[in-house]
Amino acid sequence: MSLQDRAKATAKNIEGKIQEAVGDLTGDPKDQAEGKAKQAEAKARQTLEDIKDKAKEIID
Repeated sequence: MSLQDRAKATAKNIEGKIQEAVGDLTGDPKDQAEGKAKQAEAKARQTLEDIKDKAKEIID
């Protein structure tokens, strides 16, 4: 639906992957957990956008 929302979700996912990787390299479980949480949030946002798109297709 919103290209801007999808871009934000993708950026959040990349941010989470980087943070998780930094946590892996430094052995910091907090960074690892926060990175995974950001990736989960991004996935939820992407799913929401997919649902919005499907609803729009059905309505149109």
